[in-house]
Amino acid sequence: MQNTVQAKPIAPYLGGKSKLAKTICSIIDNTEHKTYAEPFVGMGGILFRKEKPAKAEIINDYNYEVFTLFRVLQRHYDEFLNQLEYINHSRNHFKYLKDLNPTHLTDIERAARFYYLLRASFGAMASTYGVDKTRPDRFNINKYKKDLAHTVNRLRSVAMENLDFEDFIKKYDSKDTLFYLDPPYYGCENDYGKELFRREDFERIRSTLDSIQGKFILSLNDLPPVREIFKGYYIKEVELLYTVAKNGNKKAKEVIISNYPLD
Repeated sequence: MQNTVQAKPIAPYLGGKSKLAKTICSIIDNTEHKTYAEPFVGMGGILFRKEKPAKAEIINDYNYEVFTLFRVLQRHYDEFLNQLEYINHSRNHFKYLKDLNPTHLTDIERAARFYYLLRASFGAMASTYGVDKTRPDRFNINKYKKDLAHTVNRLRSVAMENLDFEDFIKKYDSKDTLFYLDPPYYGCENDYGKELFRREDFERIRSTLDSIQGKFILSLNDLPPVREIFKGYYIKEVELLYTVAKNGNKKAKEVIISNYPLD
């Protein structure tokens, strides 16, 4: 595998893996595989940061807003930018777009709406208008164009799906496939939208991974139920340090689970 041009994730996103990315990317880049597949791509926190492209790369997200954003960036980038160039950036317009039913929009309008809500919100939640009296305006499309251009270039050879994770894994499994799974944290199943992922789906992840031919890496928060569900696999503990407003730094533990030794 040859090195590729790295890019930044498309936008801030819950579970964006900024703290854990270096560790996970190192594991992926040093694991032999021909096909790289992500069932929960989010904003591409790992895809865009890893250095070595696989012969085939396939990403997936069951959230249709995420899928549409990736697809539009790959195929209709100029039209996407045009939608954002003269957007009415204000608290009222943010609320209007948030409350708007996206099924009434074209795919390009839908992608631009979702991207704007992520960029203009506090905490990448796409729900609360973000403004800070000590900083420049949160949304400025000219500031993002260079990064988006790298993103579009990186996506040129990447295939995309909008499938349930189990269907996706079964479809792309082979002895040469490496899966990286980044599902919602245990206890945060509804953070990405109701009914997209349920608590019992962790058991379904386990049963699906039990039957694959390929390799997998799975990252989750370090909790007893997580260790119980995935016992029997390799579990690597990682301690992270997060910056918490007004309260300084906070330590947190996550686990990287795999079906092959990582050390």
